Amino acid sequence: MTATAGLFRRKPVDDITDDTRTDLNPSLGLFQLTAIGVGGIIGAGIFALAGAVAHETAGPAVLISFLIAGVASAAAALSYAEFAGMIPRAGSAYTYGYAVLGEIVGWFIGWDLLLEYTAIVAVVAIGISGYFSFLMSDIGVHLPSWMLGAPGTGKGHVVDLFAVLLCLLIAYLLNLGIRAAARTETAVVAVKVAVVLLVVIVGVFHVRSSNYHPFFPFGVGGAITGASTVFFAVFGYDAMSTAAEESKDARRHMPKAILYSLAISMVLYVLACLVLTGMQNYKDVDPKSGFSTAFASVGLSGLADVIAVGAIIGILTVMFTFMLGVTRVWYSMSRDGLLPQWFAHLHPVRKVPTRVTWITGAASAVIAGFLPINDAAELTNIGILLAFVVVCVAVIVLRYRRPDVPRSFRLPVMPVVPAVGVVFSLWLITFLSPITWLRFAVWFVIGLIIYFTYGRKHSRLN
Repeated sequence: MTATAGLFRRKPVDDITDDTRTDLNPSLGLFQLTAIGVGGIIGAGIFALAGAVAHETAGPAVLISFLIAGVASAAAALSYAEFAGMIPRAGSAYTYGYAVLGEIVGWFIGWDLLLEYTAIVAVVAIGISGYFSFLMSDIGVHLPSWMLGAPGTGKGHVVDLFAVLLCLLIAYLLNLGIRAAARTETAVVAVKVAVVLLVVIVGVFHVRSSNYHPFFPFGVGGAITGASTVFFAVFGYDAMSTAAEESKDARRHMPKAILYSLAISMVLYVLACLVLTGMQNYKDVDPKSGFSTAFASVGLSGLADVIAVGAIIGILTVMFTFMLGVTRVWYSMSRDGLLPQWFAHLHPVRKVPTRVTWITGAASAVIAGFLPINDAAELTNIGILLAFVVVCVAVIVLRYRRPDVPRSFRLPVMPVVPAVGVVFSLWLITFLSPITWLRFAVWFVIGLIIYFTYGRKHSRLN
């Protein structure tokens, strides 16, 4: 009985909500937090995955794929917003699950996010590499295949060296300190949003309604399957919420930043999908550099190059947001004793977890170098969907268990909204491929071994 109870010991919510002390550097305001959220959401979803899903899975119904994923994500976003305004600590879903559902659940989600966020960084790096390849070819520079490889295409063993270097670059930027890194992120997000607006405004004049027919070339099932893949593109606020301890006023700013970033991003996604599938027949959409090739096809090669450059710059912000997320989850787990304290080491001046940042950079570089984009994208989705399930369940449990805990934001229509998040997330999980489940199962077993041999005994709650 005692052994079983130990698995579900919980971090006291009152201690978490009352403890505002942190060794990190609280310097982020609402504008910067929202920019980090938008930076995490808008990126590969528009510039890479939208084209891939339209071409291979959903056709013009990729718009429906994004809307389905957006509904599920919105329900989860409201749950995250309530927690973010109540528990202003690093770790996001890991911390929320630990405080409400117990240590084993917190460990499961934390361990899960270490893989998922790292894989997302890799997916985005691969997407940027596709646009870089387009740009180089368009100006007459043909780089060797080992530099812009396409692993898994059957063309031999190659390494996407450009994607590898991008992962290491983001690790370097994050190690400069959160204040300097956030300033860079905000500036680049502005460039990215400007590029998306340029795509929409110019592209709408080259839309042909005939390209929308048939709207469901792969059937309704194709649109639903596409939703399970592009779901990767409509979260990012969850990774942003891992930086709660680095916010100047997390209780007030984090809920607003989560909701603002998702709303802004969904509007831009819908408009961009309409333009992309309206400019070209879905069969002709390039799965790696969709918008650039679409504009080139209507004689706007110069603008296509601008979009490619904007995509390369803009997608970097997604890598920034999710590498920030994985390092803060890792830092929190180490601080709690579930992983070695060595990983929780902070730079004495910059106050950032330098060790885990470099390790994450190296791990994402390996994934980016050797996995094709679709395999890496599906690997990210299963873990994020499960994290959403845990957060949505936890917000219901805590609302009824501890209604007295101060909340700066309360999600509406409890428990219907989080229940919708749970149902949608579980539904989308069923569309993922068996190989994705197998990879996740292997990672989960490794995590259980580490927890029972190290984390359980060294936990600060033990």
